[in-house]
Amino acid sequence: MATQLKPERLDYLVEMHASLARQSIRWQAVIALDGANPRHLPAPLAADPRVRVLELPRPVGAGAARNLALNLVDTDLVTYVDDDDVLPDDSLAVRYQRITETGLGWIAGWSADLQMDGSATTWHCPTPPGLHGPGDVTRYWTSPHSPIPLGQTMLLARTDLVRAAGGHGGLPQGEDFLMVNTVTSLSAGELLPHVVYFYRKHPAQMTAGGPVFDQYEEQCRTFAWQQGRRLSTALLALHQEHAKAPA
Repeated sequence: MATQLKPERLDYLVEMHASLARQSIRWQAVIALDGANPRHLPAPLAADPRVRVLELPRPVGAGAARNLALNLVDTDLVTYVDDDDVLPDDSLAVRYQRITETGLGWIAGWSADLQMDGSATTWHCPTPPGLHGPGDVTRYWTSPHSPIPLGQTMLLARTDLVRAAGGHGGLPQGEDFLMVNTVTSLSAGELLPHVVYFYRKHPAQMTAGGPVFDQYEEQCRTFAWQQGRRLSTALLALHQEHAKAPA
């Protein structure tokens, strides 16, 4: 998790931590303070021995903060959360059980939009539930302006796979698209028709829009879409070339 500990999001951060505490399997968390003062970290997180804190003295952006936090991950599996969202109580267990049963590189579940009034609406992403081979997911992203095939917070993936994918890419926003593209192109996985993440909708969220966010959104989406398409094509060509090679 990357956070700048903005005052308007601290209560949400406490709720995210509380949802982690309700998970039915063991977990560890790494929270990267992206240029934030560690004294502002809410007490429940500061007192939890399962939470490791990475202090970054200056803001580096969410993608870079997540990548630096990945250096501290010592578990075989990793997932990402944002500081203003919430996990259903079985979020980790459902994905953990399935990735353990199948040996796949990643397991994802559905995300639901959590409204200010507490209601939630499941987001049915373009990627259909079921098994998906390497590179299949990117094909469900039909254009830069169409819905992304999967969200990063929907994924539980093998830590070594995320590291091999290069973590989050070098974009000011949409860096998570690059991570999803690469992880799902390097390994087969599965999307479960089960909500594993509540994406909170509120005025202070970064993706709510506004001049700062909108300034780069089109360019970032175009870059990420092209990366996904080219990566899938390149890996398919390598696979075909390998298949033709003499034994």
